[in-house]
Amino acid sequence: MQAKLVEKFKELFGADGEIRTYFAPGRVNMIGEHTDYNGGHVFPCALTIGTYGVVRKREDNKLRFYSMNFENLGIIESSLGDLKPDPTADWTNYPKGVIWAFGEKGMKITQGMDLLLFGNIPNGSGLSSSASVEVLTGYILKDFYGCDVSNQDIALIGQFSENQFNGVNCGIMDQFAIAMGKKGHAIFLDTATLEYEYAPIALKDAKIVISCSNKKRGLGDSKYNERRAECEKALEEIQQFAGINSLGDLTEEEFEQFQTAIKDEDRKKRAKHAVYENQRTVRAVEALKHDDVELFGKLMNESHVSLRDDYEVTGIELDTLVEEAWKIDGVIGSRMTGAGFGGCSVSIVKNDAVDTFIEQVGKAYEEKIGYAADFYVVEIGDGPSRLA
Repeated sequence: MQAKLVEKFKELFGADGEIRTYFAPGRVNMIGEHTDYNGGHVFPCALTIGTYGVVRKREDNKLRFYSMNFENLGIIESSLGDLKPDPTADWTNYPKGVIWAFGEKGMKITQGMDLLLFGNIPNGSGLSSSASVEVLTGYILKDFYGCDVSNQDIALIGQFSENQFNGVNCGIMDQFAIAMGKKGHAIFLDTATLEYEYAPIALKDAKIVISCSNKKRGLGDSKYNERRAECEKALEEIQQFAGINSLGDLTEEEFEQFQTAIKDEDRKKRAKHAVYENQRTVRAVEALKHDDVELFGKLMNESHVSLRDDYEVTGIELDTLVEEAWKIDGVIGSRMTGAGFGGCSVSIVKNDAVDTFIEQVGKAYEEKIGYAADFYVVEIGDGPSRLA
């Protein structure tokens, strides 16, 4: 893989100078959806699939980008003097946004780069291909350009660039999970404080299976920002009666006490999901610590129902994947993962049921939706790295 990417890089950009290769993972969130911007807990893990980058510094301020996933776009050129969002710049707005964000944080980049990317994350799947590109770019600026940042800083700068440069009002989870990934572990992260702990995912006789709906969605043009605004308004209404900083501060009992402050039924449902999902996530991690994978799976199922009925971010594609999964013996738990409106589900499936799962869910999905889903049996991997 690496040799093939370097060969393509040299074919496009020439063989002179020092060429380095990097990798940043994708991520899947096991439970804790739409809680990250509501001050709650999340439980994501980095994957062994992700984004590869081959890069060389330039002596001038030119930026030249090429993606092997979008070869029809060819080389997209820009410069360090032209770091502004541009719809015609397509995917390159993500690395450009990070370079801009480093400058905004006092680390101005003065040398351009040639950068070739290849991702084996399904694009638009909800496994954070954009955050993977952001963290990859930040890690390149740290390692190759000598910027004095930690991996946690890279996550925060990636979020800042996506919010301010790309106009997606995302929380911190995606970038944090990718930048701070640890093999065999998920990250139990309190998004209000950024306190975190690594929790081992020891599934023994089961695997994590990701089912990709192949319904493409873009966060910026989805209802993601609308959901966030609904939660912010609900929080304002509750704050008139309770001294809280975020919906994540509330227990279920406290929410039931204060919910009458929320004037709109849809907003009430959104806030309920944020509060109950946060508490589910805390209980789910506790279940894993006690080796109770069955309870973890039950909480995953409850999470999907809440995302379907209260947060209303699933849609027929994700509901079909999950509801078909629930019918199969050997499925411990299944839920949509990511922002929703397309993307993926994540399931914990016993080893001897994986083939049946892929066959039966795949068949039912194609019959109902009209096109095929893709399935990935995944491993939990480390954060970003420079490859030898």
